[in-house]
Formats: sequence, structure tokens, C-alpha cells
Amino acid sequence: MAQNSDNGSKKSKKQEQATTVLFIRHGENEWTESHKLAGRTPGVHLNEYGRQQAEALGKRLAETKLSAIYASPLERTMETAQAIAQHHQQLEVKAYPGLIEVDYGEWTGEPIKGLAKTKAWPVIQAYPTGASFPGGETMFAMQARCIQEVNRLVACHPGETIALVGHADLIKAAVAHYLGTHFDLFQRIVISTASVTAISFGMMGPRVLVVNDTSHNPPRPKPQSKKAGKQKGK
Repeated sequence: MAQNSDNGSKKSKKQEQATTVLFIRHGENEWTESHKLAGRTPGVHLNEYGRQQAEALGKRLAETKLSAIYASPLERTMETAQAIAQHHQQLEVKAYPGLIEVDYGEWTGEPIKGLAKTKAWPVIQAYPTGASFPGGETMFAMQARCIQEVNRLVACHPGETIALVGHADLIKAAVAHYLGTHFDLFQRIVISTASVTAISFGMMGPRVLVVNDTSHNPPRPKPQSKKAGKQKGK
């Protein structure tokens, strides 16, 4: 009887402790480099620099006591999550569909430069609560989905630290919500590739600790000049 009481007391204390969520954006890939909207396109992998980012990210979080690693099921997020998991041998990356990228519908695969000229673009930038992608998801539905899934995972991990590897728009939407910022202002938040954003969930509600920390990212390789490229080709 006393043992059951002790176990119940430990469980209660753990539930009273804050849960920390590390929101991590995937590393760079050829789509982010070429400024195209990858969306849910399959087969988008980290490029060379993206792999370097993921490796540095893994080392950065090596000493962090993680209880779970969840990731959007797309290749670029799973590869980033695997780089973190290499330093946490007791954990397996859990593919989590609720963290998947926005469904951009007909915009998927299109260059952002061209999309910026459409009538829908300024609406998405300034009034996302009333915006939707042709044949895809509404921005409001994306934020609601994201918050629902994050709250569910927080409830599953009382008093623990978990990593969620996902996408820029979802992380920005989460930050805006937990800051109490209107969703129409969420584009003011910057979430870079391989960045870490930390939010603590305690008895008094969420506390945003860090946003878009990229201090661990390696220096970007200098672009090779055309002249050097020609000489190498010779």
C-alpha cells in the first residue's frame, strides 16, 4: 500500500513539472536552396550543407536529456531527426504524421518568385487566417492541426523534454499561438533551417524560452566562382 502511494506521489510530482518541447526545423535541401515550395513532395533529401547542419545539431543536443524524438514523416525531417538520434542510442525516431508540412496543393513545387506575383500571395502573408492554398490546406487548419498535435504530445510526456522535427510554417504557427500573438502576424517570426526553438509547458501555461537558435550551424560554404569552376573543369 505504501509502495503504491510512493509511486502515485512520484507520478503526481512529475506531472507538476514542466514539459519542454524543442521545435527543430529540418536542414537545408535543394528546394530551400533554390527557393521552391517543396511542401509534401516525396524524395526531398538534405543536401550536403543540410547534412552538415544536422550533424552539428546532433552534437549540440547530445547532452540534452531527451525522452522522445518525433518527426514529420518526410525525408528531410526524418534525416534531420536521425542525426539527433545518433547521440541518443536509447531512442528511435517516431514518424508523426501530425507534424507533416502544409499541404500547398497546386502551389507545390512552384518557385516562390513566381508565386509572390499571384493575388493570393499578399493574402497569405498578411491575412493567413483567411487564406488557403489552391487545392490544398487552409492556413488556419494548419495551425489548428499543429497545436492539437503539440498539446497531445505534451500531455504524453509530463515533466520531460522532447524534440519535434518539422517545418518552418508549422513552427512559426506554434510560436505565435503560445506567445499569444495573432496568427495574422505569424510571418514576422523567422524559423531558419536546422534551428532550435524551445517552449516550456508548465502549470501556469506555456513559456517561450528560445526562438530560432542557429548558433550551432556550421559556416556556409563559399560559393565557387564561375572562373574557378571553369578551371576545375579543364
